[in-house]
Formats: sequence, C-alpha cells, structure tokens
Amino acid sequence: MKNRIKNSILGAFAFTMVVSCDNYLDVNEDPNNPSSEIVSPEIVLAATQVYTYNVLAGSVNNPANMNQLGNLMMNNWTRDVGASNSSYYFNEHTYNVTSDFYAGIFEDLFLRTSNYTFIQKIERTGYDNYIAISKILKTYYFQYLVDMYGDIPYSQAHLRGENLTPVYDDDFAIYRDLYVQLEQAIALIDNAPAGTINPGSNDVMLQGNMTMWKKFANTLKLRLLLRESQRSASASYIATKMAQLQSSGATFLGPNDNVKINPGYSPTTNQQNGFASLFLNTNDAFVNNWSSTGATLYTVNYLQGTNDTRIGRIYSATSAGPGTYNGHQQGDVLNTSTNYPVSHVGPGLLTSSSQDGIVFTATESLLLQAEAVQRGFLSGSAQNLYETAITESYKLLGLTAAQATTYYSQSFNLVGWNSSANKIEAIINQKWIALNGINGGETWIENTRTGYPAHVPLSTVAPGTSRPIRLLYPSSEIAGNTANVPQQTESQAFTSPVFWKQ
Repeated sequence: MKNRIKNSILGAFAFTMVVSCDNYLDVNEDPNNPSSEIVSPEIVLAATQVYTYNVLAGSVNNPANMNQLGNLMMNNWTRDVGASNSSYYFNEHTYNVTSDFYAGIFEDLFLRTSNYTFIQKIERTGYDNYIAISKILKTYYFQYLVDMYGDIPYSQAHLRGENLTPVYDDDFAIYRDLYVQLEQAIALIDNAPAGTINPGSNDVMLQGNMTMWKKFANTLKLRLLLRESQRSASASYIATKMAQLQSSGATFLGPNDNVKINPGYSPTTNQQNGFASLFLNTNDAFVNNWSSTGATLYTVNYLQGTNDTRIGRIYSATSAGPGTYNGHQQGDVLNTSTNYPVSHVGPGLLTSSSQDGIVFTATESLLLQAEAVQRGFLSGSAQNLYETAITESYKLLGLTAAQATTYYSQSFNLVGWNSSANKIEAIINQKWIALNGINGGETWIENTRTGYPAHVPLSTVAPGTSRPIRLLYPSSEIAGNTANVPQQTESQAFTSPVFWKQ
C-alpha cells in the first residue's frame, strides 16, 4: 500500500508542478493548467497534504519553516556553533524581520493550498468527503497565514488566470469566513449521500476516518474562537458560537487523537519525513543541521527545575553521557569552555526518516478545551482537561501516563493545577512545553495572543524589549502584486498586530 501511495504522491506532485512556477501566485498564470476532468482528487489530495505539512514542520526543501521559526522565537532552539559560524540563526536571534525573513511560509502556503481550492471546485458527484477535507486543511493553514501576516489575499486567491493580482482581504473578515468553511465541511460529512467516495489510503493523514475529520474541524473552530476571544468587540459573537458548540454536542480531538501524516516515508531521497530530513540523511545518520541546532540553556534549566522528564525526549543527552542535558544562552556565540557539550533535537521528536509527521496533537486540543472551560465558554473540568493534556504529551513523546501524573502532581507554579495562581498561563505554559520541536509556530502565536508563558526570555542580542509579533509580506509579493500588498515597514513586525490582538 505504501508504494502505491508514494506513486500517487509523485503523480500529484507532477500536477502541482504543472500548475505552479516560481512564486505562490504563478499557479494563476498557467493557461495549460489541467482541469478537474483530467486530474482527480484521488491523485491530488495526498500530495497536497504532504507538501503543506512540510511548510509547517520543515523539509530539506523547506528549511525556513513554521516549526523552526517558532522554536527560535520561543527560546527552545539556538545555534550550537562557534565564532567561525556565528551567522547561524543570526537573523532569528537578532529578530531581524525583513521582507525576506521566512518568506517561504507565505509563498509556499499560498502555492500549495491552491490544490485544496482545486479539489473544492470539483463538479463531479461523490467527492463530498474530499471537498470537506480540503476545506478543513485549507482553513488550518489559512488561519496561520492570518495569524502571522494579518490581511492576505483570500477571496481572489487561487483564481489562476482569472486574476493574477488578487486583492488583500481584511484579516477579521477572513477569520469569520474560515469558521463558515469549517461548518460547511462538517455539513458535507454529515449529509454525504449514498455512494460518496471515502478517501481511504488517498488520505495520508486520517485514512478517510471522517469522524476524526469532524473532530479536527470542531477543534479548529474552537481555536479560531479562542484566538479572537479576548477582543472585546467580539464578545457576543464568541459567546454565541461557543454556546452553539456546547448545545450541538460537538466533539473535539481527545486522548489518543493525534493527527499525523505518513504517506509511506522511508530513508530514501525525496521520500523522507520532512521534519526528519532536516536532521537525518538517508542512512538515518545525523547531518550538520542537527549538530548545529542546540537546546537553549534557559529551557533546559526550566525543564530540569520542574522535574519534567520530557526533557530526555525533547532534547538529546549530551556527549557527556546518558541523562546529561545542557544548552547555551540563545543569541550568544558558543564558547566551548562553558555550556558545552550541548543537547540537540531529542529522540522523542526524531526517530527515523520513516517516522510519522505530526500535524495536530491531542494535547493541543485538550489545552484549548481547558482554556475554553476556564474562561467560562464551555462546561466541564478545566483541571481534568489540563492534566489529561499533559498525559497525552508524555505519551506522544514515548513516556508513560504514570510519569505524567508524577509531574503534574508537584506543587510547582504552572505545573500543578492547584499550585498555579494563573490557570490560563499554566495552560499556555504547558502548550509551550508540549509543542517544543513539534509546532513552535503555534506557541509563538499563542505567546503573541496571551503574553504567556511570561517567563520565557528574549534572545541576548534582541534589539529591543519585545519579540516580533508577526511576519512581513515577502519581496516577491511586493514586486508581483504591488498595487494590492499593504504598505509596511520593518518596525511593524513588532508594533502592528493582527486583528485579534488589537
């Protein structure tokens, strides 16, 4: 089955290359773009799932990815190189956000999500499930585009030759429509007529389990609402939508409901798990990027100080021996006489080129639910959801539920529920730990939204007193869509928040 999946992905990748060229809107410029009558959703879905995941988690072709960016912004990773290569992660450490900084996130997400739009426009019967999955995943990635950039092309995006220079839509309006898209996706699943095709193995994330896709969609609805929930002007809308989730009996991703991806990854060129390919070669041996990406002294000390046994799964033991962990100060040039040897990406995150990719964790979902309950939006036990979330984090990293119980039963602030004065910060703090190395971009966005965890320091070479809160539109967009791209200055990366923070 895996070989068949790989072949379908290669076919879909060829489709992606036919309908796209050098920048994200070139998908709109190809007059020979295949129609849905020639290329079917069965061919397109798996490849699009893989290539959008690579923007999230990284690959050898996507070294500047959301996970890496967030782990550097949130003081989890740093450079493990000496003065001879002090430029490694230099822009991240100095918060040098320009129109060329991580431009691939904008460009590649727009390019690769165009195939989700393609699937949604299929006019043949029987593809309701494919369309629903495409709506859910397009929403997943477009939320990140709004969270990191604010206003973006939306209503006129992915129109191919119909519009080469799409307008920028208001970030607030996009968020509201993303919620509608999720509602439509759930309705498609619920009302799929007899004869509707199940994607099965062509869905390399959930293998056509449409119940899980509904849970994922509901969880994304919850995340959209919580992101906006502290905006006073949105209070009535948030209350109404939360009440609807509650009264409808919406189910969210729960214990063991980790959304993963694996099309048949293997230790072969162009077939490795994207995240693993950043750190392992096709013999599953570490490459320079692994040895050059170190743990930060701050986070190592924090995890050790709270007796968090996840440290040995998030970070590797140093060459000094088993059970030894160390980092160095983010931003400093490594001095080999101190803070050395250093830990790197750990065995709970990095196992082999064949490992599953992680798209969305049960832990994140449970912590979203805990926050919603704690803020009074949903009923339930915030403490139970919080502690279950920690247990799921331990399990995902290869540890046990008993170890999780030992950890969260301690009387440490932001660890033990009853010992934490600020429950919301405790929730976000646990998200920061649980998504370390998995989805750093999410924890950076959550820090922008909430200010938590407040204890995480800036890089030692930060130019000011705050970390960036957004990215800037890339140079390719400024050149190719000049009339529509909003005007920006580099200072806006620190001063111009997206709508939910205004």
